[in-house]
Amino acid sequence: MKTIKELYRIGTGPSSSHTMAPRKAAEMFLERHPEVASFKVTLYGSLAATGVGHMTDVAILDTLTPAAPTEIIWQPKVFLPFHPNGMTFAAYNQKGDLLDNWTVYSVGGGALSEGAENQTIQSPEIYAMNSMTEILQWCENTGKTYWEYVEECEDDDIWEYLAEVWSTMKDAIRRGLEAEGVLPGPLNLRRKASTYYIRATGYKQSLRSRGLVFSYALAVSEENASGGKIVTAPTCGSCGVVPSVLYHLQTSREFSDMRMLRALATAGLIGNIVKTNASISGAEVGCQGEVGVACAMASAAANQLFGGSPAQVEYAAEMGLEHHLGMTCDPVCGLVQIPCIERNAMAAARALDANIYSTYTDGIHRVSFDKVVEVMQQTGHDLPSLYKETSEGGLAKNYKQM
Repeated sequence: MKTIKELYRIGTGPSSSHTMAPRKAAEMFLERHPEVASFKVTLYGSLAATGVGHMTDVAILDTLTPAAPTEIIWQPKVFLPFHPNGMTFAAYNQKGDLLDNWTVYSVGGGALSEGAENQTIQSPEIYAMNSMTEILQWCENTGKTYWEYVEECEDDDIWEYLAEVWSTMKDAIRRGLEAEGVLPGPLNLRRKASTYYIRATGYKQSLRSRGLVFSYALAVSEENASGGKIVTAPTCGSCGVVPSVLYHLQTSREFSDMRMLRALATAGLIGNIVKTNASISGAEVGCQGEVGVACAMASAAANQLFGGSPAQVEYAAEMGLEHHLGMTCDPVCGLVQIPCIERNAMAAARALDANIYSTYTDGIHRVSFDKVVEVMQQTGHDLPSLYKETSEGGLAKNYKQM
């Protein structure tokens, strides 16, 4: 597995696959060809189908047009074999001759790949163990925890990086709780985080706790939808789950910042396992790979904070993902708003429930986390493309604006 720094990417929304990664690809291509006459970028599959709503064209044009005129070509019905989020960059001279052609894929969470045959932009593998089963056994044998395994594999600056991640997450919550008004796009969707927060404070403790978690998740997701600065956890579309759960636990239980960073390390390890063995791309496996994985990450982090054993942490993560199996990715109008924002709030609540459920057990259960990851991957492959970020099916089909 690669570093969890590639899972926790700090950037701007609304989509890691459709905004962050295409912008990065455009920057890389521009570095190769800083002085050309023109560019042409062809977007395929899911990138083309929901690119306008996700501002894919804006991300690319903002990067390339200052250097040279750029044309965007949309091919929503063409799916390249390696991944649904394919794009081809082309550079031309003054005579219109093709100078270079580069096909690259946005594979989820802001990551890029040149496909199975060409791995020149791939980062090194730093984790020797890639499955939860192996890592759980290591924890049992050594008496150590998941975050200690992360510490052993990562560079010395991992805690400094996670501190920046945690700071960015908290800032997104605070900004989102203060912001009001309508989110950008044709849905005219009003921000709700501040209202939920105010209403939650008026309830008794049990209802207040859940309302606050909702408000924190909405705050981050609404910041993402408006193009604000967030952290992929594991994606932009699911960026509200982990910070909302951890922020709520820190503010209500007074956990130290160091314990929060260790919880983030464990959550990152969970997301990394799924990213390595399956996918966190909604265009490839549906929303189970985004919100489902985020729920698993938050469930594991919460369980660790409450003193769960390695087996209980694994069980919490397994439940967080298992109960999102089959979830489709069907963004209305191609925007990361409906149903994405509410799904973050619901997944945050489910993560807290998975933590509680796991603490009642000894951690022993029949279906392993690795098995659920395997099933998620197969389920994602079995889902028709209209349920995987193309906005052609599910909730997005025939949506009528109010």
